[in-house]
Amino acid sequence: MGIVELREARKTYPLGKVEVHAVKGVSFSIEKGDFISIAGPSGSGKTTILNMIGLVDLPSAGEVLINGKPTSGLGDAELTRLRHETLGFIFQSFNLIPVLSVWENIEFPLLLGATRVPKAEKNQWIDHLIDEVGLAEWRTHKPNELSGGQRQRVAIARALVTRPQIVLADEPTANLDSGTGEQIIELMKRINREMDTTFIFSTHDAKIVDIADHIIRLRDGLVTENTRRDRLGAEA
Repeated sequence: MGIVELREARKTYPLGKVEVHAVKGVSFSIEKGDFISIAGPSGSGKTTILNMIGLVDLPSAGEVLINGKPTSGLGDAELTRLRHETLGFIFQSFNLIPVLSVWENIEFPLLLGATRVPKAEKNQWIDHLIDEVGLAEWRTHKPNELSGGQRQRVAIARALVTRPQIVLADEPTANLDSGTGEQIIELMKRINREMDTTFIFSTHDAKIVDIADHIIRLRDGLVTENTRRDRLGAEA
């Protein structure tokens, strides 16, 4: 059983008097430590699937399981706790808080959780993550003093600060130039290997698809490819 499993997951949205079938009965499993690309053209359902895995959107039918546990019957408090303790999020627009420094932006998710981490341990972990993403000299800077690539590095560190098992990344390189995008992809792949963190991408970026060890391709809300490679890149 995978760390994430979709079983005949469907998502239907009302649009005026009609219904839009964004996801039409999708089933697949994601293993711990996967670096997975969910790829497809606009309107294929990839962001909807990412939102269902992230428990931001619940399926209209079918099931999403996290660590083998169904999520459909969970209340708001349980969903919030599961999101905070198990999932990290990286967005294409970075979503940093403008008035906070790099260090404070990374710390912010720890202030929202019910579990309090001892101050010394918390500070050491944040400093470690800042070093990991290469921003040691920028820890006191505000987001408007950073480049796009640096902002995305802050967003990666912030996603990791709660030590999530799974990081969800929605088009994380979309607002970056190609060179910076490659650096960000390499950084996330290194963290994936070193921390065994599962990364799930919704992306158009061919470079992410090329480096992924698990590829899901979608078209019109259906899976058209489900390919797993070994970690050396050969198809399995």
